[in-house]
Amino acid sequence: MFSKVFAISAFLALANAGLIPVHQAASYATTNLISSGIHGIGAPVLAQSYAVPSVGHSVDYYTHPKYEFNYGVQDGHTGDNKSQQEVRDGDVVKGSYSVAEPDGTLRTVHYTADDHNGFNAIVTRTGHAVHAAPAVHAAPIIAAVPYASHGLYH
Repeated sequence: MFSKVFAISAFLALANAGLIPVHQAASYATTNLISSGIHGIGAPVLAQSYAVPSVGHSVDYYTHPKYEFNYGVQDGHTGDNKSQQEVRDGDVVKGSYSVAEPDGTLRTVHYTADDHNGFNAIVTRTGHAVHAAPAVHAAPIIAAVPYASHGLYH
């Protein structure tokens, strides 16, 4: 079984590298997976994970990416306070996120990314840092344990 999985993985790696034409790889991989008795989860996962399109089915790899999302958490019990929002239109991404720091300040990061300027971020901190004095703990008491020689080393 291991040799079959290894052979299929090697074949798909060669097809993905462009050493074997894609249409030939798709038909060969799916026919051999089905004819060799590998059914169920194995065949579709391998074909999908390497993005080998089936013969006669076209896949649009150039769809314009566009999305927008935001979320936030404010939990008074645990003190978890954070939020994020992001907008993407093509190759331009803009967003921000904020996180409550342990010292009581709020860190906010505004970022942009595009193919011309790369990734840029502006980090700001709001609020006043409150540093508590470290807790003083007593040193542990270590008692000496008497050594019982039993006369072995005399």
